[in-house]
Amino acid sequence: MQRRGSLGLAALVLLACSSLILSSCGLGTAGGKILKGELAGPLADVDSLDGVSLRVGSKNFTEQVILGKMAVTLLASAGANVDDLTNIPGSAAARQAELEGQIDAMWEYTGTGWVTYLGHDKGIPDERKQYEAVRDEDLKKNGMVWMEPAPLNNQYAFAVTQKVRKKFGVKTLSDITDIPVKERTFCVESEFINRPDGLIPMLKAYGIPLGKPDGVPNDNLKTYQTGAIYDATAKGECNFGEVFTTDGRIIALDLTVLEDDKKILPNYNLSMVVDEDVLKANPQITDIFTPVAKELTNELMLKLNSKVDTEGQEASQVAYDWLKDEGFIK
Repeated sequence: MQRRGSLGLAALVLLACSSLILSSCGLGTAGGKILKGELAGPLADVDSLDGVSLRVGSKNFTEQVILGKMAVTLLASAGANVDDLTNIPGSAAARQAELEGQIDAMWEYTGTGWVTYLGHDKGIPDERKQYEAVRDEDLKKNGMVWMEPAPLNNQYAFAVTQKVRKKFGVKTLSDITDIPVKERTFCVESEFINRPDGLIPMLKAYGIPLGKPDGVPNDNLKTYQTGAIYDATAKGECNFGEVFTTDGRIIALDLTVLEDDKKILPNYNLSMVVDEDVLKANPQITDIFTPVAKELTNELMLKLNSKVDTEGQEASQVAYDWLKDEGFIK
């Protein structure tokens, strides 16, 4: 298959090497010992991948690394020779690595595929239709197969402290319209302000447009790096903090996520994405990941992410322990 993309291996390696996370130069930025067992339970009858070489990638944030380690463990437990290329710095580099054939499989999000990779301005409100749209277009254009999605939907969202929740009685984004303008303060990252599916269209849809005296004045915005928003919100530097719905810090800081009751923010359901040629040669990959994907929920990832981010556990061990506890490996 002819692969699309403008970055070659040398450029990818150079980009990866620029990350301060790297301990050595190369596209694979996690590595380490691969934890594996024996496929069990619903996976017990899956055909072996003995002799098959596969490269698994992920992006470089906690959830992606945990999920990537799950994939590494599952494929290794099926007998494959797995290269652990998890923790690639950034979506652009990770996606290009897959397009260029540097990795064979990676967990992805439907909203990222639709908006960021395929270039659409707006997400599709219905989760199933969003999945089907990105599945069909990415297969046709790039030969990438999106497997059946997980319940997990790692969306952008806004969260509040328990103090703010009780003070204003807010449960949904629509409730923000009922509080005084001066209290409509937001902690956000600069990317979310500038995204075509981000803050500005969201505020407009909820009737509190940015920059308007009766909406959200520009002075009510404070911009932070993504990770800093959680602490800033918890400390009361703003009333509404931009979060990701499966981030473990939501639990650690006792934040409440507000419901996007108008379904404005795009869906980011999780799906395993595999090169079409690789999957045709090894169809048992689908048999491995389909049962696992069904168990991946927001509630689960909140707990697993928290084990890494707040308890300091290793992502590979968290992934292995969950697969074992759920009976997918023994």
